[in-house]
Amino acid sequence: MNVLDWQKEVNNRKDALIEDTQKLLRIKSLLDEENAADDTPLGEGVKEALDFMLELGEKDGFTVKNVGSLAGHLEFGEGEEIVGVLCHVDVVPEGDGWTSDPFGAEIRDGKIFARGAIDDKGPTMAAYYAMKIVKELELPLSKRVRMIIGTDEESDWRCVEHYFKHEEMPAMGFAPDADFPIIYAEKGISDFDLVQIGHTEETDREVLAEVVHFQSGRRYNMVPDFAKASLVVHLEHTEVVQRYIDFLKKTELEGKYYIDNGELILELQGVSAHGMEPDNGKNAGILMASFLASLQLDEKACHYFQFVSRYLCDDSRGRKLGIACADEITGDLTVNVGKLSYTKENGGRLGFNVRYPVTNNMDDTKNRLQSLIEDEHFRLENFTDSKPHHVEEDDFLIQTLKNVYEQQTGEKAELLAIGGGTYARSLKSGVAFGPLFPGREDVAHQKDEYVFIEDLIKAAAIYAQAIYELAK
Repeated sequence: MNVLDWQKEVNNRKDALIEDTQKLLRIKSLLDEENAADDTPLGEGVKEALDFMLELGEKDGFTVKNVGSLAGHLEFGEGEEIVGVLCHVDVVPEGDGWTSDPFGAEIRDGKIFARGAIDDKGPTMAAYYAMKIVKELELPLSKRVRMIIGTDEESDWRCVEHYFKHEEMPAMGFAPDADFPIIYAEKGISDFDLVQIGHTEETDREVLAEVVHFQSGRRYNMVPDFAKASLVVHLEHTEVVQRYIDFLKKTELEGKYYIDNGELILELQGVSAHGMEPDNGKNAGILMASFLASLQLDEKACHYFQFVSRYLCDDSRGRKLGIACADEITGDLTVNVGKLSYTKENGGRLGFNVRYPVTNNMDDTKNRLQSLIEDEHFRLENFTDSKPHHVEEDDFLIQTLKNVYEQQTGEKAELLAIGGGTYARSLKSGVAFGPLFPGREDVAHQKDEYVFIEDLIKAAAIYAQAIYELAK
């Protein structure tokens, strides 16, 4: 069967692949818990995207199942074991600053631009067409092939948690949701909140301003690209405004200021990025907090913003928090502060996304952090922990995928470790496999996210051969 020209098979279906990818990308599949219902537990958008994939699969003759409207699967082939292809159709919020409609799936310069183009709707459709090719060629298989489709990968993974309570676990599989060649190790991922519970007693020192409200960020796993603060200024507004102008010049950031109902409003633009590498972005919330910490604020606000400035500014590795660590497999622990908020009435909150090496013990890290924050009058809430994932190099899955990648590309299949978390960690023998080729810019979670059409075609051919080799 090595005579099969997988690239030719994908090219024969290229127009349909592009069209179906655009259709899926045009669905605004954002988490919407406020408007959830029994049949749309995470909102209408993600359910619409799930239904789209299931209806497409049914039309093409796959065995289709909706699992609680949180996940679903498409399957073909026969055998006791399952080869899993783990995808997701939910996306992060679009953010600001796009040059075209983030859900328009516009094609420019050989690229499709849309939220989810590279993470993970484009790759999902490439994998779908790979399955479709193997199925339509009626190649003999000894295993079933199952695409598992999630709808909550960008938040709490309720989809796969629910799915695997009710459905079989694949013997092996891959997630087309990261980089080529092969991701064999993924950091552990912990999300949690730090909540302000106390502050220094009031003093007689002069207060320049009181912070009424401060907000930045929407997701733990995104670097916030916008921050806004409302202040009541007790002296002249001009002094705070001039300091803010100087701050903008020094940091070379964009921002604005204006008066609204007697309050001074400060806004700041940062640069969004995926939380697995905060240094790829500019955290508008931390930067705004560092500016506010330089003012003579009321005591509660001073306590909160000084904490942010002292422990989180210019440090994405947790050194100032005392939790820094690294290993040779997955590198540094990283800290992303994805959600920051403060109100005069309730004090402040911070939402953390910590990604830690495979050899690190998160319980020890948590204990060290708790010791520090108790002295700083914060408490830890909403702690979640997804353990690290690591597949040995001699595993059948990895050896098979290495051979396929090298045959298709003519390049050596190096094993990679990442800070991102993919559905691959749901499987004992699971890896992330593409779609981002070496040398391509990673634009996941950023404005103007895109996928190269030629890469989508190339990835589909690799996935088709991989599915066949794993399941034959």
